[in-house]
Amino acid sequence: MAKKKSSALPSRYVNAQKRYPGVLAAYERFGLALEKAGPLSKRDQRLVKLGLAFGAKLEGASHSAVRKGLDADLAPREMEHAAMLAMSTLGFSHGMTCLCWVQDVTQKNGKKGRSGRR
Repeated sequence: MAKKKSSALPSRYVNAQKRYPGVLAAYERFGLALEKAGPLSKRDQRLVKLGLAFGAKLEGASHSAVRKGLDADLAPREMEHAAMLAMSTLGFSHGMTCLCWVQDVTQKNGKKGRSGRR
């Protein structure tokens, strides 16, 4: 039985899948190959991807990384901590933005991050 996803894919992504199925299928296979290319656990991969999205200041990628983090059993609080860590590297205001991006997804999915692991 497939594991339940934390939320549905964004409609723009679904529309692109319908319009360009070969391209999106190839993109997804590429992502899977990258995940299998090294020793990092799924949780570690999700934290790395979240940090990359934060550092690149990409809202959509950050939302995606949070959704995938939830699917990999990262707690909202863990991802909020990653956003807090961004404050000393990226600046306070950008770290606060990252925190909002985490909460955009976790609060939409009913998974509050204030009390530790879900």
